[in-house]
Amino acid sequence: MKLHVDNESDALYGTLGIGSLTGAARMRIYLANVGANLSEHRFAGPVFEDGRFEFLPIPADDSRLDACPAATRYCDLRSHYDPGQGLHAYVPPGLLNEYVLRSPEFETFTYCDVVGNPRAANLKHVQRGDVLLFLAGLRHWTGSNSDTPYGIYLVGGFRIEEVLPKVVARPDDRAVGRFAKNTVVELGVHAGVWGGEWLFAGSKDGSRRFDKAVPLNREVCEQAFRKANGAPWRWDRQSETATVASHTRTARRFLDTSNTEEAERADVLRKWIARHTGEADATLLGDGA
Repeated sequence: MKLHVDNESDALYGTLGIGSLTGAARMRIYLANVGANLSEHRFAGPVFEDGRFEFLPIPADDSRLDACPAATRYCDLRSHYDPGQGLHAYVPPGLLNEYVLRSPEFETFTYCDVVGNPRAANLKHVQRGDVLLFLAGLRHWTGSNSDTPYGIYLVGGFRIEEVLPKVVARPDDRAVGRFAKNTVVELGVHAGVWGGEWLFAGSKDGSRRFDKAVPLNREVCEQAFRKANGAPWRWDRQSETATVASHTRTARRFLDTSNTEEAERADVLRKWIARHTGEADATLLGDGA
């Protein structure tokens, strides 16, 4: 089956191909917007000309992290590509000593969110085997981050293997160990603060921090995504970046490959990821066979 598409869409399908996820085991794909961004935090991680990027978490803004010996500050963050280098150049100087919320963290693949918040309420449906893709606003970096273009990119994702809902008390030792790198659990263990967040863990083999950022522009979004009611996105009221941001602000399921049409759209997305960051990262959405 081929989607009905116009000439521009035909060109995209002809380049990327479709169908390799059709008939595969069910895969539900969720998107969650993460990281520091210009609209809320007045700064964002950099993306470079070759597609490499640095991920900057949001500020934690909780003085109780003083009780956590391993709590991370912006001045502690290291480059993904060169751990000997810090990320000071991309963070406002006044924030360098502020704590960060390590979530998502791509060392042990854990994520937390306040599912009671309408923005994240749909994550209560995430189950083992689902894919949680992370998108972030990144600023093009050319030596200075002033007045440079800003875009929305996929930066990685988890194949979910465990969900801990609404954690209001210390979980068992195994779970504490599994989520130990996440700031929420650090705060709970060392400061006794358990705020009811949901915790998500990705499998080691099925989760990735992408090597290069994958742009979410009109070209791919028109083919891969729909509104929650199934309608296409509208692009005539604001900029391309603003349109992508508005439609992805709320975390939710965007694709379910048990539906033939959505499986074809998921395959478009998989091949788009492969085009921009390589087949290894694209395996998060299947092997493309």
